[in-house]
Amino acid sequence: SFTSRAVKPSVTSGKLLHTLQSDTGQARLCDGPRYGEFSCHLFDSAAQRRCFHDYFVTHLPSSSLHPDSRAPTGPHHRLPRAASTPHTPGSGRSPAAAPPSLGHSREMTVVRIPLRSAKHHFGVSVSRGSRPYNEDTYQAGTIELPAFSRRSPISLTRARKGQADGEGTSADSASGDPQVFYFGVFDGHGGNECSDFLREQLHGYIEDSAKQFELESTLKRRKEAAQTGTPFEDVTRESKSEAHSLEQKGRRSLASIDTKAHDANPPSKPPDQNIGSKPTAAREDQTSTITGTAPVPQEVNVIKAVELERSLICQWKNIVGGYYRRFKPEFFSVGSGGRGHTQDGKRRSSLDEAKPEQAGVETVMMYAFLKADLDFISAQAQKQEEDLVQAEKALNEGDIFGEPSKSRGTIGGPKRFKGGSTCSIAMVSTPTPTPFWHPASPSTLIACHVGDSRILLCSTATGSAIPLTTNHHPSSPGEGSRLRRYAGSFVTDSFGEERISGLANTRAFGDMQSKRIGVSAEPEIKRIEMSPAEYSFLVLVSDGISGTLTDQEIVDIVKEAKTPDKGAKDVVSFATEVSSEGDNATCLAVRLGGWERREEGGLGAMGTKELRDWRRKEAINPRNRRT
Repeated sequence: SFTSRAVKPSVTSGKLLHTLQSDTGQARLCDGPRYGEFSCHLFDSAAQRRCFHDYFVTHLPSSSLHPDSRAPTGPHHRLPRAASTPHTPGSGRSPAAAPPSLGHSREMTVVRIPLRSAKHHFGVSVSRGSRPYNEDTYQAGTIELPAFSRRSPISLTRARKGQADGEGTSADSASGDPQVFYFGVFDGHGGNECSDFLREQLHGYIEDSAKQFELESTLKRRKEAAQTGTPFEDVTRESKSEAHSLEQKGRRSLASIDTKAHDANPPSKPPDQNIGSKPTAAREDQTSTITGTAPVPQEVNVIKAVELERSLICQWKNIVGGYYRRFKPEFFSVGSGGRGHTQDGKRRSSLDEAKPEQAGVETVMMYAFLKADLDFISAQAQKQEEDLVQAEKALNEGDIFGEPSKSRGTIGGPKRFKGGSTCSIAMVSTPTPTPFWHPASPSTLIACHVGDSRILLCSTATGSAIPLTTNHHPSSPGEGSRLRRYAGSFVTDSFGEERISGLANTRAFGDMQSKRIGVSAEPEIKRIEMSPAEYSFLVLVSDGISGTLTDQEIVDIVKEAKTPDKGAKDVVSFATEVSSEGDNATCLAVRLGGWERREEGGLGAMGTKELRDWRRKEAINPRNRRT
């Protein structure tokens, strides 16, 4: 591990020399990037970055906003009565009269709806448990990112001529693509500095990385239009006749889900008290996750992308070293030192292909995660552990006047922060402006995961919980083999859990003292193509919940709720009630197309009913209370 007393920038041959203190007490010089290129985010002020959009934009008919917002029924003129003339048949000037009835106005109005207010579509609940403070954070809203979903069939992508009566559809983003929704859970350890940084800044890194890579949308075909000479038109809306039948399509999608053709999962039984067994929590569950689909290629600036990837890898090698000297990130090109871009299930290198290489949003996400982690630990390395000058300053000196919730402080606070945070984010993109929670809308889900928080899907047909993430623990076979050549040994604590350098997670943001032995922020990325009404809802939880309940229990609790908001609150309430650890708990529930049939698949919510009742009885049993 490396700990630094200070990082003193000094310009020598145009390079920045970082003086790092190793465990042996010897100083070593790391050749880093140029001083001006050290970090584009370390010196960014909060005013230069836009606030996170915790709302989504939708189109609603104007007549549905207010009962009086309808077309006037009287004469459409402002002439005085003396200037008006009676109607007489014959030639001559026609009198000013009211036109025939036009009905209600169907003009569409753009409306911003806060995601926290849309309780039938999204819900979140947070609890600090029995801890004195809460280190969990979350984020939910929309981000400015090019669409990454697959294009719809040609029958669904004709230019739109009109809008159906009473229909409300999601509005396009500033780039012209349908909005990309962003949900994230961040579980800090050692403090909330790192989790707060990810909540406030990670979406900005993703947006900036997409701009630097010049990532193009999967819904646009500019090159084909330029080659044929035809004007490009973004065709991502349904035709008028199809818009009229959008509700019927949703009903057909729900009806097409066969919940009886699948064998129901066996019900979960309470453990046998005679043999002293305990129920398995999601944190200990080794069930294999769903296999993601191959990345969809998107147009990028290949030359610039390779330069950015090579520069980032070199910074990790020079600044941190250790594990990162043989570091080959997934989804990075071979020319930059990565494993190669994945296209159509095959890895290709820009050096081996004559035609331009097309990376995807997975490459952008890998770059954004590694860049954010590098900036965070670099900012901590520049701070001194005991700064007497800083100790004499006021505690609120970094606060912005008039906005006590915002601060001008550096990344991670005024003091060096040695803790870290897990991260699990889910992004949803649709090929049409129809929102992803509509039963007739297909969508694409990108799950990026670091640590032991979890992302779950509920299958509409089977009612089963489908995990999209794995726990990055030393006990995991893949993580163990990755780190054993760098870590001296794995230690088992008094609870029977393996740890590396005192940490339970082998992947995390921050944790600067464990970076050299391989505790990295390389995300586990999966792409899920979701058919209309294939899944009922999406759940993101921190380890305060997954360490107590199984995946199926979490899903079944949400099934019983009438809204996702109520489901998230029920999950957190039940987890804190039956938990023996009292850890921070955070749950996000997101409605998907099959929400209306969430209880019909498999055993519904009854599969874990007996196990949950047993947990509640054990929690209130005075013999089991902690002393």
